[in-house]
Amino acid sequence: MNRVVVTGIGAVSPLGNTFQVSWNAVKNGLSGIGAVTGFDTKNLRWKVAGELKAFDPGTYLSIKEISRLDAFIHYAVAAALMAARDAGLISELLSRAGVIIGSSRGGISTLEKAILKSQWSALNGAIDVTAGSGRVSAYLMAATTISMASSYVAHKLGIRGYSLGISNACASGTNAIGEAYRLIRSGYRYPVFCGGAEAPLCRICFAGYGASGALSAGHNATASRPFDRTRDGFVLAEGACILALEEYNHARKRGAKIYGEITGYGNTADAFHQTLPSAEGEARTICAALEEACLKPDDIGFINAHGTSTPAGDKTESEAIKISFGSRAYHIPVTSVKSMTGHMLAASGALEAAFTLKSMEEGIIPPTINLRQRDPACDLDYVTETRKSEVGSALSHSFGFGGVNAVLVFKNAGD
Repeated sequence: MNRVVVTGIGAVSPLGNTFQVSWNAVKNGLSGIGAVTGFDTKNLRWKVAGELKAFDPGTYLSIKEISRLDAFIHYAVAAALMAARDAGLISELLSRAGVIIGSSRGGISTLEKAILKSQWSALNGAIDVTAGSGRVSAYLMAATTISMASSYVAHKLGIRGYSLGISNACASGTNAIGEAYRLIRSGYRYPVFCGGAEAPLCRICFAGYGASGALSAGHNATASRPFDRTRDGFVLAEGACILALEEYNHARKRGAKIYGEITGYGNTADAFHQTLPSAEGEARTICAALEEACLKPDDIGFINAHGTSTPAGDKTESEAIKISFGSRAYHIPVTSVKSMTGHMLAASGALEAAFTLKSMEEGIIPPTINLRQRDPACDLDYVTETRKSEVGSALSHSFGFGGVNAVLVFKNAGD
């Protein structure tokens, strides 16, 4: 089996429009959460989000491309181009490369706008929106399909190899990385760009997640407070993160920078409930990832938790860690960067994987901010202030609606 390493990272997030800016913010405990500015939240209980700030898609796409593509594709392209540049990958290598990108909601914001526009036209008797009037864009279906993130990244980078779009709820980005890892591990000879992209900040997403009881009703940057006794839900966010994966010897031969190595991947289903998580299911995923990495509980020095700030989710994840690690669970530093980014859905898993790599590289674990009143059911070693810690191997967790679970194991490049 081939060894798989990460040689490039690109991201746009509520913390910054590059990965390095985002990393600098998260390790310093800065929040990217604030009042929603992208649409009118009138008559909605939920008023905060993790929005991108001053992101300019024109840096990466033409005016025509911007108008024909949903924002989640804008973000994916931006992150992928930055990852390719960071990895130093050239066109000759890219022509046979692969791309796997996950998204939970795809082009839902563009669909919402099109539906509202159609309803307005129908109500006013202006046109028949189904009769080729042009009121609905000819690119609407292409612009909003989940696989278009992978397809358009391939288009912009000249990739003609493996291409796949994944939608596996909030685990989608982590699954994309895991599937890319397995592809290269099993013999694929070329780089693979993988990660997640989301642009879900629209009324229907707020109303839908809110109706399920998943969203926080907080009105400021403290709304996301994983593992806190007063937590009341997650904060919806947007962005993208793309990693460039390569076979170890190939990366070494071309002198690439190596952020770290992926050594294990767990992917399981709970077969339990449509929205509620299962500690047993999450634990099975953690153990599957550790088994593939040939690691024992004592080998893990850090866990980048899913930690969404929902009452059920954080409690269940804490229990899953205890099931998986036994008494060792109380001695492993755990953090949730969603306290600063909000929940970027598929993009969160990918960004958290990238942050895990930087944590190991720099020997710094970012904090879980806003954790002031610990939930007695969440009694692990949660990092609340930036902590120096040398880590050889670490986990990054992602769990989603439908009981879909994904866990990655990373190894420090220096080990």
